[in-house]
Formats: sequence, C-alpha cells, structure tokens
Amino acid sequence: MAVDVMKELMRLDKYLTEMGQGTRSQIKEMARKGRITVNSVTEKKSDRKISPSSDVVAVDGRIVAYAEYEYYMLHKPEGVVSATEDRRHRTVLDLITGRMRDDLFPVGRLDIDTEGLLLITNDGDLAHRLLSPKKHVDKVYYAKIEGMLPEDAKERMAAGLTLSDGTETLPADLEIVRRGGGCGELFEIRLTIHEGKFHQVKRMFETLGCHVVYLKRLSMGTLTLDETLKPGEYRPLTREELELLNKTDQEQE
Repeated sequence: MAVDVMKELMRLDKYLTEMGQGTRSQIKEMARKGRITVNSVTEKKSDRKISPSSDVVAVDGRIVAYAEYEYYMLHKPEGVVSATEDRRHRTVLDLITGRMRDDLFPVGRLDIDTEGLLLITNDGDLAHRLLSPKKHVDKVYYAKIEGMLPEDAKERMAAGLTLSDGTETLPADLEIVRRGGGCGELFEIRLTIHEGKFHQVKRMFETLGCHVVYLKRLSMGTLTLDETLKPGEYRPLTREELELLNKTDQEQE
C-alpha cells in the first residue's frame, strides 16, 4: 500500500503548474506570500508532496482541482489556427476557456479556412495512435467543389491519386452528395480518407482539376462532430465517446 501511495504523490508546484497557475518560480513566490493552502492550511513550501486524488489545493481561496487528462470536442471555425500559440491569429486553444490544464493541444490540424471536428487533449498517447499513418484512422469531410468533377472521379479516388508533387495517397471513398457544374453551381461531396497529409483534401481535388471552396471535417475514427455545436463551441467528450475512440484506435491496423 505504501508503494501505491508514493506513486500518486506529486510536488505542489508541479500540480499547480500543470493546472495553469503559473511557472514553478511563480508558484514558489505565491507560496512564500501565503497565497496557497493545502487542506485549508497555508503551505509555504512549494516542493511539498501532495496527493492529487485526496488533498484539496487552493490559490487565493479558490480551489484548483486536478485533472490528469482532458478531452474536448471542438467545432473549429474558419479564421482560427490549429496551433497552441500564434502571434497573428487566434488559436483553437483560445476557444477552450473552461480548460483546467495548461498543456492541451489539437490532435492533427485543420487549415485556417477549414472548419469542423477537432479533438483537443493533452493525451499524447491517444493523439499518436490516432495520427499514426499505420493506423489508417478514417477522417470524413464534407466539401463544396468548384469546377467539373471527372466522370471517373470516384474510381480514381478509390484507386489512390498521385498529387502534383508526386505524393501518392491511399485509396479514398468519394460520395457525390449534390452534382453541380452548371451555371456556376458547386458540387457537394463527402470524402473519406485514411491519412492526413498536408492540405490533402484540397490537393486531391486539384489533381482532378477542381477547387475546394468550402471544407468541413465531420468525423475522425468513431468521433463524430456534435451537430448541436456551433462553430467556435466545444464540449468535453462523453465517457462513451472516449471509450469508443480508444477501443477503435487500438484495433485499427
């Protein structure tokens, strides 16, 4: 039992740093000034070992709860970059205002002008498995296409394309939702790919002589965008969503 207890102990400054309360030096200064309590008792030693599961930590009287991992489904809007920080644009992390941890990141990237499903987490193992080329995790997109799709577009997608720079893509499933091409009408399509190369969907349609004017990711593996989320909105994953995501990505080869 003693070994288990020791395994779960954590330095107070590490606990508060992971929860976004400041750097270790800032936490040390906060403790020196008596701003931190553990179980309602002022704690001035920031290197003290505490139990995240049982000790109650507060800063300036406000309880700071601990979460080892967080998982959010975000409906990424256009105009926001899929990055943890950016000097010119708002990032997807700027939208997650209710987060507890300070080490979240987007799983994969959507272009600044692309919207749709984006998983935000700090679970590096899950992210690696979802993004690993060996896993071939399905990613489904809805797009509006300008130009005339070739008659054999579905067959060419299914066979795998060679992009303009020589990059070869895995076979993809193309579904034409609405045919356009007349009087400036747009094609509406649904495309399922099994990898995530740079600007892949746009480049695939460019290879077919078309131009993507609107792109939205609908799903990634078993995780499907919640239709009630408006662009810019997010929510935590449900237990079922997380279990299915873990189960599926572990089974994919």
